[in-house]
Amino acid sequence: MTGKTLLSIKNLTIKIGVQIILSNISLDIKKNQVLGLVGESGSGKSFTALSILDLINIKNLNVEGEIIFNGTKLNNLSFREFQKIRGKEISIIFQEPMSSLNPSMKCGDQISEIILNHEKINKKNAKKKSLELIQKVQLKHSELVYEKYPHQLSGGQQQRIMIAIAIACKPKLLIADEPTTSLDGIVKNDIISLIKSLQDEYKMSVLFISHNLKLVAKFVDSLIILKNGLIIEKGVSSKVFNYPKSKYTQHLINSSPPTSNRPNRLITSKTKKNKLITKEERTRIHLKIYNKTPILKVNKLNVSYGNTKIIKDISFDLFRGETLGIVGESGSGKSTIAKSILGIVKTENGEVYFKDENIKNISNSVFRKKVQLIFQDPYSSLNSEVSVGKSIIEPMIAHKIFSSKKEMKTRVLELLNQVGLLESDYNKFPNQFSGGQRQRIVIARALALNPEIIICDESVSALDVSVQAQILNLLSDLKEIYLFTFIFISHDMSVIKYFTDRLIVLKKGEIVEFNETDLLFEKPKKPYTKALLKASDF
Repeated sequence: MTGKTLLSIKNLTIKIGVQIILSNISLDIKKNQVLGLVGESGSGKSFTALSILDLINIKNLNVEGEIIFNGTKLNNLSFREFQKIRGKEISIIFQEPMSSLNPSMKCGDQISEIILNHEKINKKNAKKKSLELIQKVQLKHSELVYEKYPHQLSGGQQQRIMIAIAIACKPKLLIADEPTTSLDGIVKNDIISLIKSLQDEYKMSVLFISHNLKLVAKFVDSLIILKNGLIIEKGVSSKVFNYPKSKYTQHLINSSPPTSNRPNRLITSKTKKNKLITKEERTRIHLKIYNKTPILKVNKLNVSYGNTKIIKDISFDLFRGETLGIVGESGSGKSTIAKSILGIVKTENGEVYFKDENIKNISNSVFRKKVQLIFQDPYSSLNSEVSVGKSIIEPMIAHKIFSSKKEMKTRVLELLNQVGLLESDYNKFPNQFSGGQRQRIVIARALALNPEIIICDESVSALDVSVQAQILNLLSDLKEIYLFTFIFISHDMSVIKYFTDRLIVLKKGEIVEFNETDLLFEKPKKPYTKALLKASDF
């Protein structure tokens, strides 16, 4: 049961110079309540969260309005007074644990540090409490975990350490800012269940921030939808999700890949109606694809790091025009397969054939021109100091695609148009674009070499659901135009079901199941596959 109001935000307006980030935001979080805050990138979700803890450090920042926590107006507090609240009364879990944890400190020491800062306790007892917290967040072998550094843990384990730090002093309010975005389905569910169980145990209030409306709807009591710094809709979670009033909320719900049918394209602001692909049509498409000779053959690939086997006897054929999905938990070896095909990771043994020729007999420059890789994070994939035009031209120069700069620029302008950007974007820099636009730039750069195979390594997982729909539609359009072949790596089962023809399920570096995607979803054979599907509500 929720009680009295714990946090009240009244008419919060945030400006950076003349740019309005938040406009008259008002919300209340009651004691023992879970409030969801949902919106796309740039909607103001994280600014709302960071403003509570006074963690926004930007030039020309202007903040108006009131933030009242447990009867205290936070706006009036000094830095020292705020330090007493941060971590003790209000704590926060960030999206990316690897960038939030200190890489040079042992995980246990990082938990102990917050305890020592806020409690009158000695180091011995702080360590004892830290070990108890490691067990509390369901990490086995607490003594071993205490001594490990963040890079020695998986993404899900790192997030559990972040949660242990956040709950160390039993805060009254826990802010969870996109805590599961980069995690696979099973781990995502585990983290959500963990936060919920801790919230129940400690009677905490939780502000849960996400761009995933379906995920939030299962977890929160009440829901607020943000768009461009404005509250568009709010109410009881189930009502907002099942009976959305605003067109924007309806759009967020409808942008997600459907689970019960297969549309030709996903619904976006530009694609409002879509044609459904029947089973008969899909069968005809597959007959054409699989009646050909494979364009790529992977035969018994093995990769080890030290004494640890990362992938074991991986074999599959990839056919021209096919989209082959690879799914599995973090650490299952998905990305290692992609990197080993491209020669980025050294294989222990095994063979890869491109058009029946062993890639060991093909020069790297020729093979890399034919097979392109699109990474998950468009922010780190682009050099912030290189303009968009030059970024796309760079691979053309390296592979001597055209003889003149004029031809290169003409081709870049064509590519920008094809990926839905403007010719005027040629001279702009990456920081002038949104995440979805940056991913379009990365796709344009991959297309610059006229590849035959494109490997998408979690290339839509960091995007908002509506932007994700736009990028998936773009990839579908390009596939039809150029007859591309895709290897599509993801942990999002709804995206995998919508976008792929066949699906490989990986667990600890081994293929546990491999089938036509719809058949695999309808009749999974292995317990692990069933667990993945159950975690994703299939």
